[in-house]
Amino acid sequence: MKITGEKCYGHAVILCTNLIFGMNIPIAKSVLSEEVLSPFALTLLRMAVATLFFWGIGLFTKSEKVPAKDLLLMLFASFFGLAGAQISFAFALQNSSPVSLSLISSLTPVVVMLLAALFLKEPVSWKKTIGVLFGVAGASLIIVNSLHTIVVGENRMLGNLLGVVNIVSYAIYLVMIRPIAQRYSAVTVMKWMFLFSVPLSMPWGMGDLLSAKLFTSETTVTELLSVTYIVVFATTIAYFLIPIGLKRMRPTTVSMYSNIQPIVASTVAIVVGQDVFSWDKPLAAVLVLYGVYLVTQSRARTDTNIK
Repeated sequence: MKITGEKCYGHAVILCTNLIFGMNIPIAKSVLSEEVLSPFALTLLRMAVATLFFWGIGLFTKSEKVPAKDLLLMLFASFFGLAGAQISFAFALQNSSPVSLSLISSLTPVVVMLLAALFLKEPVSWKKTIGVLFGVAGASLIIVNSLHTIVVGENRMLGNLLGVVNIVSYAIYLVMIRPIAQRYSAVTVMKWMFLFSVPLSMPWGMGDLLSAKLFTSETTVTELLSVTYIVVFATTIAYFLIPIGLKRMRPTTVSMYSNIQPIVASTVAIVVGQDVFSWDKPLAAVLVLYGVYLVTQSRARTDTNIK
């Protein structure tokens, strides 16, 4: 019963995480479109605020000694999952649409599965292979169709390719952080990883941040609330919940919840007029989601005895 309760808790926090991430896609799109912050400035602000928060919380929690080898692993995970993933996400969103990027994000479980097979030597069945091909076909459809979509100030081909870079970076992050999440509290993991992410982001974002529209009288209340959501909910809270979930579930299971993001992001984006439905998006969604279904169904049989 205890295990069941722990797993339910893990599923609940990862569900909340991906609901937050789904809402973040159209919100961040509005911030970048209005040039409130540049992609580099937004990334640095997210990393800096989260660092201050977690080190502040760390003053009131039990201190855990982290050996150098684990700090090095956190540094690399921070490069991929925080600095790298967030910079690629911001630039991808600046150049593409929320619906397209949210559909591409559905490939995350497939990428995690491939990384697990490559680095953890997990078996790859025919069903996994077919699932990967379906997922790649769906993402490719979105990327190729973006060649024919012209939006002033956007390069959707580049944006969608950066979306692929984003999900690969995030998948690497999930695989790398899992053993760390098993050994330390979420606060310990996050305070070190966000601390490492600040110097990684600072050379690119400091100049843009200091001159950002956010700190001028031109900024509206809506823009301030949007940035607050991105920094507080989509960064500090969401990333705090990830190691809590990883302590209780495998990275592949955690990544499965990324399929909630297209539903949330697409609905909000279309309602507020950031995007419209076109024939390729529903077809891409079917291909990607069916591919993920095949992959996870195959994996589920091998995990039946894993707690």
